[in-house]
Amino acid sequence: MTIKDDIKAIIVKSGWTMSDIVKSLNEKYNRQDSVQNLSAKLSRGTIKYREALEIAEIIGYNIEWIPKKK
Repeated sequence: MTIKDDIKAIIVKSGWTMSDIVKSLNEKYNRQDSVQNLSAKLSRGTIKYREALEIAEIIGYNIEWIPKKK
């Protein structure tokens, strides 16, 4: 899976749309991003970690680093 697939799957699973996410991000962080801009970042794999954390915050998720079992 790619970062695009992971993030889009979690957005859909949580009941949000890309439009809802962008609207909420713009309101909460006082930005003017577009769905096309977010989709392009996901497709290229150039989304910033901060942006992934912001999306997780909007949809009610935490991003955790979990050690692999040895």
